[in-house]
Amino acid sequence: MTRTGIRHRARAGTVRPRHLIAGLLVLVTAMTGTACATGDDRPSIVVTTNILGDVTREIVGEEAHVTVLMKPNADPHSFGLSAVQAAELEQADLVVHNGLGLEENVQRHVDAARASGVATFAAGEGADPLTFHTADDGGSEGGEGQPDPHFWTDPDRMRRVTGLIADQVVEHVKGVDPGTIRANADRYTKQLTDLTTWMEKSFRNVPEDRRALVTNHHVFGYLADRFGFEVIGAVIPSGTTLASPSSSDLRSLTQAMEKAGVRTVFADSSQPKRLAEVLRTEMGGGVRVVALHSESLTAEGAGADTYLRMMRSNTTAMVTGLTGG
Repeated sequence: MTRTGIRHRARAGTVRPRHLIAGLLVLVTAMTGTACATGDDRPSIVVTTNILGDVTREIVGEEAHVTVLMKPNADPHSFGLSAVQAAELEQADLVVHNGLGLEENVQRHVDAARASGVATFAAGEGADPLTFHTADDGGSEGGEGQPDPHFWTDPDRMRRVTGLIADQVVEHVKGVDPGTIRANADRYTKQLTDLTTWMEKSFRNVPEDRRALVTNHHVFGYLADRFGFEVIGAVIPSGTTLASPSSSDLRSLTQAMEKAGVRTVFADSSQPKRLAEVLRTEMGGGVRVVALHSESLTAEGAGADTYLRMMRSNTTAMVTGLTGG
């Protein structure tokens, strides 16, 4: 073998130190440039659910980078995190989560982030939470029982939470402009006030004798409390989709529906409708199942991709379902 051949093989099989250092410098420069280009140098806010993520983005605007962990059309009770997402929580300036037991597979990661010194805010705890409405407890307020995490079905409570999120951002996220955050929150609060007014007007079209709700699981207690509806029951007699109904649960529900003359069941569009459709068999047919976007936003352009559009879509579907229109 020639000396030239030996020289060529060495070049192909080894990397000289100065070449390695130069390559690393290029890589670091490229990564830095990408971070600047994507705005990753801004403060970081991580939000667990996509409903709260949408509201937080309205409040924050361009003042901070907002990461939403829950994907569109996901179930907040059962979605989990990747290792990368879990790490993002512990690197955030602020974590906004629903709390009240909603994010059942994510709470331990939020707790870990808090233990590491990250500021966290449980939005539901500031929303004057109710307890679950069931046929046995006679109401959704007071008494014993678990707190209902679905506060967002009442836009007035979401308006309260909007102000609290703004307070948390101003207090814990360094580098944001407090004036901008407050102005964004005030603008969005006005939109929430308009939403409440519109929902009140829409629900007036539902006669008093038809203001009864049956859902896949207990999710509309706050809406019922705010707009004068009665929650007859749920196919899954719990505040979580991870529970399962028994035959006696279904029997009790069908009896309550027969007594109240209810033939419409509202099922979350992100959940299989099998449980709700069981009622059709139990009640001899004639039960109408209406899909709602109750716990998750949709993908962009799919009809409920923001909180405001979700609430308007659900209101329209409920009025139509309850009036037989």
